[in-house]
Amino acid sequence: MNNSGHQWEDPTESTFADVLNGFTLSSGRGRRGEPEARRRDREQAAEITQPADPVPQAEAETDESAAIVRAYAWTGGRTRSEVPLQIETLVCTSELGMAGGDPVQAEYRAIAQLCRQTRSVAEVAALLVIPLGVAKVLVGDMAGLGLVQVHATGSGDADAPPNMGLMERILSGLRKL
Repeated sequence: MNNSGHQWEDPTESTFADVLNGFTLSSGRGRRGEPEARRRDREQAAEITQPADPVPQAEAETDESAAIVRAYAWTGGRTRSEVPLQIETLVCTSELGMAGGDPVQAEYRAIAQLCRQTRSVAEVAALLVIPLGVAKVLVGDMAGLGLVQVHATGSGDADAPPNMGLMERILSGLRKL
């Protein structure tokens, strides 16, 4: 006890704030048994998307909704690209994208690095942890600049009816799993 009659707290005892500071919302569920290739892709994407300069502490503590708003700021608020892309559209880095110095935007560098291996637009979005619409706009912009090469999709035209033969083969393959 001190002179005023209050007990001092034991400095070795954890406070509620200490418990909250050590608490994390990411439980890691869904990552057990993750295929080695997918784990490597996630690690590679994490390395690629690291900022060049350390982020100030105040910025690092923003919530997820702010990150989504920031992601749409990357596209200038646009939700569509000049190049029509579907989620299954395959893209790869072009020779210009590989040889041309550093693209202006950090996002372009990350996408160019990921797409050295042919990937779908959905994979790009997932590996960079950005919304699919943002990935479509960024990849479309890069295609317009000649930094990535866009490969034709199974349907060929975004407005064309789905290819029933392709859908049946996919369904058959899924049933075999």
